[in-house]
Amino acid sequence: MGGPEMAPHTPPPPSRSSQGLDRPRDATPVITEIDIHVDANALRGLERDVLVLTAEERRWGRRRVKTAAGRELILALPTGTALTPGHVLHRDTDWYVVIDAAAEPVLAITPRSRDEALRVAFEVGNRHFTLAIDGDRLLVPDDTAMEQLLTRLNVPWKRDHTVFVPVGAGHRHD
Repeated sequence: MGGPEMAPHTPPPPSRSSQGLDRPRDATPVITEIDIHVDANALRGLERDVLVLTAEERRWGRRRVKTAAGRELILALPTGTALTPGHVLHRDTDWYVVIDAAAEPVLAITPRSRDEALRVAFEVGNRHFTLAIDGDRLLVPDDTAMEQLLTRLNVPWKRDHTVFVPVGAGHRHD
């Protein structure tokens, strides 16, 4: 009950993690934050690796992933984090990983007028689906509900397989 045997805890040396566990140099990197302001000069001379993800996968901040070069990473990002194509996800001593968008099935809408484009965008958003703008086309996920909506609205659309980067994908309320 008290006394000298209950001396204060001595913090672990710097060579040990905050949990008091050794972490081997070759351990799987755990990504807890993204530094979106990486200077291009800081990457010079490093091997570039890529993590290719669909729009939906770019919204999953907690999971294991494998890069194009076969490196495994553990994502432990804050809730609501959206990975943006082109951002550096991780930088190591001799390599770094960049986020890339995978081509995926979409419905490509070609509105005949500005009003039709606004109507489609409203209806898609009202159903809480994501939407991307690709030149004069609007892209939505290839989904039965979207197909039925577009048919009902009588707007021209077709199936496509392309990169899908939704508008406001990085939007969040803190």
